[in-house]
Amino acid sequence: MEKDPAYLSVGNPARRIAIRAREGTSPGVFWLGGFASDMKGTKAVALDEHAAKTGRASIRFDYSGHGESSEKFEDGTISSWLEDALAVFSSRAKGPQIVVGSSMGGWIALLLARALAENPSLAQSAKLAGLVLIAPAPDFTEELMWKNFSEEVRKQIETSGRWERPSAYGDDPYPITKRLIEDGRKHLLLGKPIEVKCPVRILQGVMDPDVPWQHAMKLVSCLAQDDVTMTLVKDGDHRLSRPEDIERLLKTVDELAAEVGA
Repeated sequence: MEKDPAYLSVGNPARRIAIRAREGTSPGVFWLGGFASDMKGTKAVALDEHAAKTGRASIRFDYSGHGESSEKFEDGTISSWLEDALAVFSSRAKGPQIVVGSSMGGWIALLLARALAENPSLAQSAKLAGLVLIAPAPDFTEELMWKNFSEEVRKQIETSGRWERPSAYGDDPYPITKRLIEDGRKHLLLGKPIEVKCPVRILQGVMDPDVPWQHAMKLVSCLAQDDVTMTLVKDGDHRLSRPEDIERLLKTVDELAAEVGA
């Protein structure tokens, strides 16, 4: 059984962000989960267990409204979740870090990288060494949600402030709020150059029904100034959580860690 998480107070009013951190060698691994997921998911746990076996430092946490953190999921936005990520990275990470972002976590990772590139002092004792992005979903609130919603759904969000979206990964639908959509527009990345100033490795399933592989290609075209490699998994879905997918993820992290060194 896992130990209880540590907590970090973030924002005003304060949110309690649950964190599980493991001491170890550099570069450390810093996990950013997806929309409505938590740090007890298959990939997050596999990365942590691998870090334990290899003696590598690792950090995983739950955004506000997710998992063991405080607040309601429906009150969250890209801005608040980015603030959570920056606060955990700044206060808990030490030395070079490989940031691993899954789906929405890929968007948060890119925003984190951009913020650190623009203002390195945001990180007190850590620095970004590389990104591993799994089915990255930058701009998903606009490109993959709003633009694909029917007029009926858009009208419901505009008038009532929310729509309950059926989930393919659980029994309960999850709310898509007007606030989430509008806030997402403040953080759009695609369509213009993105410079993160570190190597980027992308793992993308061709059979992904949620984030099409073409979306990842748009991202690659925006990262022209950085060292980027994308691996297309022909039979891969969105989660990329099968044993062979996990093995590929761990290998990618190990190879990037060896490349960037400490």
